[in-house]
Amino acid sequence: MSTDRRTLLADTAISVLADTGIRGLTHRAVDRAADLPAGTTSAYYRTRQALLTALVRRLVALDQAELEGMGERVPVPRTAAELTAGIGELIRVRLTGDGRRRTLARYACVVESVYHPELREILVPRENRARRSVCEFLAAQGVADAEERTVWLLLCVDGLVFDRLVNGGGVRDEEIAGLVAAALR
Repeated sequence: MSTDRRTLLADTAISVLADTGIRGLTHRAVDRAADLPAGTTSAYYRTRQALLTALVRRLVALDQAELEGMGERVPVPRTAAELTAGIGELIRVRLTGDGRRRTLARYACVVESVYHPELREILVPRENRARRSVCEFLAAQGVADAEERTVWLLLCVDGLVFDRLVNGGGVRDEEIAGLVAAALR
C-alpha cells in the first residue's frame, strides 16, 4: 500500500469534507474527487472511521507544518503590535484558500470527536514554534502564567476564526489587539 496513495486519499477526504460536510464524506465521494476507480478508497481505508482517522491525522500534520513554518519565518514578537500582526497573518491563512478548507474540515472533525474520542486524542493542540513564540512573548512581558494565557489567547483567536468562518467577514486588527492586550493584563 503506497504512502503516496494514502496521502492523496487523506488530502482528498479533507477537500470532500470541507466541500460537503461530514455527511458527504464517503468512500465513493473520495474516489470521485480523486478521480480514482470506485472502491480505491475502501481498499486503503476499509471503514468510514478509518478514513476519518486518516483525514484527521493528515489535517493535524498539515496544520503543524504550517504553524512550524510560521514560527520559523516570524521571529518571537518584541511588541504587542508584532504579536497582533503575527496572529493576523495566521487568521488570514485560516480564512482563505486551502487554509479555509482545512479550517472547515477541522471544525467538522472537532464536532465529530464528541462522538469518537479517538479523534479527540489526535486533535489535541500540539506544541509548535508559533505557539512557543506567543508564550515566550508573554513571558518576556512579565506575564506570570504565560503558558495558561497562551492557551487562552489562542482559544480566543480560534473563536474569532470560527465566528468569521460561519458568519463571514474578516477579523479587524483592533479585535486581535484587544485580545493581545487582555492576555497581557
